[in-house]
Amino acid sequence: MDTEAKPTERDRSSDPAAGSEERSRSARFSRLAASMSWRRTAALSAACAAFVLLLSNFVVQPYLIPSGSMEPTLHVGDRVLVNKLAYRFGAEPLRGDVVVFDGTGSFAREAPQGNPVSGLLHGAVASLGLVEPDETDYVKRVVGVGGDRVVCCDRRGRIEVNGSPVTEEYLYPGNRPSRVRFDIVVPDSTLWMMGDHRDASRDSRDHLGEPGGGMVPVDRVVGRVDWIGWPPARTGSLPGSGAFTGVRAPTGGAHG
Repeated sequence: MDTEAKPTERDRSSDPAAGSEERSRSARFSRLAASMSWRRTAALSAACAAFVLLLSNFVVQPYLIPSGSMEPTLHVGDRVLVNKLAYRFGAEPLRGDVVVFDGTGSFAREAPQGNPVSGLLHGAVASLGLVEPDETDYVKRVVGVGGDRVVCCDRRGRIEVNGSPVTEEYLYPGNRPSRVRFDIVVPDSTLWMMGDHRDASRDSRDHLGEPGGGMVPVDRVVGRVDWIGWPPARTGSLPGSGAFTGVRAPTGGAHG
């Protein structure tokens, strides 16, 4: 009969050193898991931000409406979505299109160079529609394209394009088509732009006597405003206009 006592395994839970070691391993594991989770979240956030910036730079860009120059079509504070692909494949702006464009050299003078870092940050945030756009960015309606003769006004006070009167149903209530008289021919590859709130819009009419005559080069157009994304009560596609359907094609070509 074996009376020698056999060694028994100690209860690890009763060993202070072993318990401390296990708690230490558990804490290290928790810290590692938290670190990995944070890195995964940061990487995902960076990827999402990069995707949104790429989308806004090349496909659809949110744009915050800063003024009432396009009322009642667009209101102050509206966030619209600008379709940057609308004119990318050979298509050009049409009469009646509402577009965002860079007015540098036509509506605005060349701005002095500022802090490049703050400029990049502002541009990135503005591209998400979170702050007002650059001071050289404008939103207006195309009234004349290359070759068009645009005249204000006929005997009934309407604008004429190539001799055809235009009934502009989108104008701000109570506004005339224009209080400024003009008779211009739009040069090729440029546009004549006007706001829908004519009494509150600084547009091509205000730059008639300046170099370029208020014409906006087509290659300065950022894109076409196709949708209103905010506020919820106004969300939807931008209503179209049949104001220019009866306008004849220009004859005789454009003049500089």
